[in-house]
Amino acid sequence: MRRVFSRLIVALMLALQLSAVGQDGNDSQMDMSGQSGPAQTMPGMAGMSNHKSGMHPQSLIESLLQHGTSGTDAEPNSTPLSMLMTTKGNWTLMFHGEAFLSELQQSGPRGFDKLFSTNWWMPMAQRKFANGTLTIRTMLSFEPATISKRHYPELFQQGETAFGRPIVDGQHPHDFFMELAALYDYHLTEHTLLSFYAAPMGDPAMGPVAYPHRASASENPIAPLGHHLQDSTHIAADVITVGIAHRNVRLEASGFHGREPDEFRWNINSGKIDSWSARVTANAGQNWSFQYSIAQLRNPEALAPAEDIRRMTASVQYNRPLPKGNWASMLLWGRNQNVRGSNVGNSFLLESTLRFFDRNYLWTRMENVDRTNELLLGENPEPPGFSERYFTRVQAYTAGYEREVGHIPHLSTALGAQLTWYGVPGILKTMYTSHPVGAIVFLRVRPQ
Repeated sequence: MRRVFSRLIVALMLALQLSAVGQDGNDSQMDMSGQSGPAQTMPGMAGMSNHKSGMHPQSLIESLLQHGTSGTDAEPNSTPLSMLMTTKGNWTLMFHGEAFLSELQQSGPRGFDKLFSTNWWMPMAQRKFANGTLTIRTMLSFEPATISKRHYPELFQQGETAFGRPIVDGQHPHDFFMELAALYDYHLTEHTLLSFYAAPMGDPAMGPVAYPHRASASENPIAPLGHHLQDSTHIAADVITVGIAHRNVRLEASGFHGREPDEFRWNINSGKIDSWSARVTANAGQNWSFQYSIAQLRNPEALAPAEDIRRMTASVQYNRPLPKGNWASMLLWGRNQNVRGSNVGNSFLLESTLRFFDRNYLWTRMENVDRTNELLLGENPEPPGFSERYFTRVQAYTAGYEREVGHIPHLSTALGAQLTWYGVPGILKTMYTSHPVGAIVFLRVRPQ
């Protein structure tokens, strides 16, 4: 049944996307400013009595109904949302995403160079249904083809496997099917929304908006070092979520399969629902969003099949629209704890992206992250009896600049570069040197 459901969603989304492409140009509504105004004309939002004219949603409920991120995540109401939109009958069709073509250079004995692309694409269809809104969404990534050898270099990064070995100093690609989901939002009252989410592949109610989709990291082409302590559940199998939002506060609970996706990225993973998560979100005013979440993950790591993890996250997001720009920031804490023992790892992240004079971007990311003794293995397999333990902490500091170039209709293209340098603990200096760095130049494209 799960496979049939997945195939039906894929077929429907592809058909809807092709229909959208075939529409006459005059029927399309394009968000040329990068703001979220057109999304407020969705059929599911038209009946909201507290809707006000303007460029942004006026409440958490309006923001949630846009479904502009993966899963059921939320950002501040004022966060820009860039997408292509059109209508076909009773359906509103939307498409957004982005792609980076990056050339990476790293220093030190563990450093590597690589040309690769990180990318994701999200077609979505939405219509009014009964006293609510039905949304069908697919998110795809071609990273299994655009990232060779099943990972790209990233110093001090850990998580998942490649060719049966732990990935060390590298980041795995996303699955081709990042999300296959159906959502239904039912208005209990004018200010209360009951939501249901079902996804053979999807994003449970855990953590903040995942890094590929949040505004504070929108121009950074690589993953945070704390990804597997913060938001790695954004691709999970067999997800069911129920949530209720009242005014500007939302409570959610999810059941899902806890094992992280395997290293074969073209298939659809599956498994019994054996893990859970819960999240509370509050949007204060237009510019702030807070969340706290907790999850119990059943056997998430392939190389530690008997180890369950309890994960907690807390985050604060701030977004401020500016004349000819926008400023988005996030402060995030994530924690993993072995349920059967005292093995605890923490991660702290601060990131911020500033768009100014319409076509210019500056951003930074600062991290302080616990690392495990898998770093000592390098590219070697785990020896018999190996037990992974957090044993040290590293810091990473990133700064970048980007400028939009060209004038292609409905497509934002930009050239950028960023530099990352690290704080290395003494125990790792012989492996990495005292001051390793990584530099990236890239081309970024995004529908708008």
